This record gives sequence, C-alpha cells and structure tokens, in this order.
Amino acid sequence: MHIKRSEELYSKAINLLPGGVDSPVRAFKSVGGIPLFMKEGKGSVLIDEDGNSFIDYCMSWGPMILGHGDRDVIDAVRETALHGTSFGTAHRFEVELAELVISMVPSIEKVRFVCSGTEATMSAIRLARGFTGREKFVKLDGCYHGHADFLLVAAGSGLADSGIPDSAGVTTGNAKDTLVVPYNDIDSLERIFEKEGKDIAALIMEPVPCNYGLIKPKEGYLHRVRDLCTQYGVILIFDEVITGFRLARGGAQEYYGVRPDLTTLGKIIGGGLPVGAYGGRKDIMSKIAPEGPVYQAGTLAGNPLAMAAGLASLKKILSPGFHESLKKKTETLAERIKPALGKFSKVHFDFIESIFCFYFTDKKTITSVNDVRACDMKLFAKFHNAMLKRGIYLSPSGYEVGFFSSAHSDEDIDKTAAAIYESLEEIF
Repeated sequence: MHIKRSEELYSKAINLLPGGVDSPVRAFKSVGGIPLFMKEGKGSVLIDEDGNSFIDYCMSWGPMILGHGDRDVIDAVRETALHGTSFGTAHRFEVELAELVISMVPSIEKVRFVCSGTEATMSAIRLARGFTGREKFVKLDGCYHGHADFLLVAAGSGLADSGIPDSAGVTTGNAKDTLVVPYNDIDSLERIFEKEGKDIAALIMEPVPCNYGLIKPKEGYLHRVRDLCTQYGVILIFDEVITGFRLARGGAQEYYGVRPDLTTLGKIIGGGLPVGAYGGRKDIMSKIAPEGPVYQAGTLAGNPLAMAAGLASLKKILSPGFHESLKKKTETLAERIKPALGKFSKVHFDFIESIFCFYFTDKKTITSVNDVRACDMKLFAKFHNAMLKRGIYLSPSGYEVGFFSSAHSDEDIDKTAAAIYESLEEIF
C-alpha cells in the first residue's frame, strides 16, 4: 500500500495542527503508523489521497448511516446552498426537522438545535440544573459526552487512548460537582442517590455506551435507573448522539422502552454535517431562553445546510424495513466469522443492531469498562494494521466501535469476513 501523499500531508500537518489532526483519535497513536488522508467517500468506500480504497466501518464515527455521498443528502445540501449557506435567522428547515425529530424520538416534545454533540450535552446539563435548582450531576464511568470541562471526568475513548484519566486544564472546581459511578452497577447508583440525591440535578448516560467499546445494559438496568431518577427528582438525560436513529427510529429509548426526561442527539441528525440537538419534556424545555431563564445560543445553530441534510437522512431512515435490513448486515458478518472466532479464543465480537466491536480478551461477555480496560489493545493495533492492509478501514482505536451503513453490500461483507480470517491468522 503506497501512502506517499498521506506521508507528505502529515509531515506538513504536524507543524500546523496539534498532533497533525483536529481530533485526537484520528492521529493513529493507539494503532501505530500515520493517519491516512482521505479525499473521497462513495457508498461504503473511502479513497485516500494515494488512491487506496477501503471498505469503511468508521463511517465518520457513526453519522453516515446511509453511506458516503448519499445522492438524496447531497442533492438536499446542494439545492439549499444555492439559496445561501447561513442566514442567522429563523428558516423553514429547522421547523421541518424539529417536527420530524419530535415525531420519531419518544421523549422529545420540544427540541433545540446546536452545532455539536458537546454543545448538546453541556446545554442539557445546564438546563437540568436551571430546572431543578440543584448543582451536582451523575455520569457513568466510560460514557463519553463531549469535551466540556465538567464532562471530562472518567470519560471515554479519546482519553483512554491518550492514557490521561482526566484532561489537563480541567480545574478541581469544574469537576467537583461531577459524581461518577460504574455503568451497569445499580447498587453503586443507589448508594450515591441515597447520599447525594437531594443535590443531584441530572444523571447523564449513554444508554448503550459506544465510546469505550460497546457495553450493553444488563437486563432491567435502564428501567431501574429511570425509577431511581423519578424517585429522587433527578433529570434523566440519555446521550443518544451515537445510538439515536441507529438502534431504532426512536433510538435506544424506543429499543429498550425507557423514556428519559431529556435526550441529546448528533451524528445522524445532520446527515454528516456538523450538528447537535437536545430536547425533551415541554415543561423542562420551556426554561430555555428566550422562553425561560436558562441561556443558550449559537450563531450557526440550526444551519440550513445541516437541517436540510438531516431532513433528507431521517426521511430515508423512516422507509419500511430500514433498520431490519441494517441489522441483517451485521448478523451476516457475525455468522460468517463465527468459525474464526471459535478458532482463536482471545478474540470476541459483539454487536447490537448496526454497531459492532472487536475485543481481544478471553472474556466472552463485556458488561463494564473494566472488562474493556482488560482487553489487549496491542493485539487490536496489530489487527487494525492487518485489516488496513487488506482494504478494511476500522476506527483507529480498540476503544471505538464500528458501524454498518445501508450502502454496505453482500460483496463488502464477503471481503470483510475474508480479511478478518486472514488478519486473525496473521496476528495469532
């Protein structure tokens, strides 16, 4: 594989951008080598600056559920751009997308659009504090909610790869109101609610953590979390930036039948363009300015290009059988590679709907971040490199998940399964 052009670009980038990248995991630090510079995405395929093609399972870290360059999304963006890229005013696309989001996500009665998932989560927590008059909040170890200061405590994969438990620059004052408990440990949550419940404004969680490997909730866990939050008057926030519209039309809350008070969204909602959103109960959302006293604003919030792309994406997701077809792709890959997984005991493959993860461990069930931390990340790095050589692009971190899109074909799955067989043979 020739990567001369990527090498040239990277040698320039490291003198211009911190680490040569604009987001840490892209730097390939945990898998070795240099980041590949992509120039084109078509369907399930990425093409780099040297002309190498890869079947892509990173999918821009999740949002490309329709694949790269979906014609309807591109047409929507192009047509909208012809009339202007940003107005700084109200416009019809934000109204139309709001209607669609509210119709799809069970917990959302009103929604506010922002420019990123980080904005969505930090705004949702501010709103919960403003609504309850309380200051503390609970997050779960390993769940990632963006890079706001008070959220970079026991965060997800970006920090795990860097070996930094909490980011430098985050003050003790910023972190002091953040209470952390293990995911899937209801006893620990009960204890902290008993001790601090009257001072807790919110509990924020990924209902299915996807930024520290893939960790599924234990039977009844999410329902019990919902019950405890109701009991103590704590606002339950589901961070569905990744799971939203992926696990089901209405996200993990529809999939598991648990309704939070607030929901944060991103990724898919913008069809690949920068966007985020938070929404929930009307009585809570009415506290946001200009309707209420909780201030939050954004010059580019509700950008017409992102709103138009989101509309085009969500309308296609609503087509009959969309999620069933997507899940079938993941199930097919799992079935094809079952013999290889049986041959090598130290590799485990898990998935939920169209999200999957490889773990290099003897454990066959992953239920906590400690299970993920015990995995062999050096083996994952070898696996990643072996797959890359065979034209398969996985997220460059053993703490990240993979994604199927509707653009992945049976031929893609065949090639991927063959590459997995060969790569496992090579590294073991």
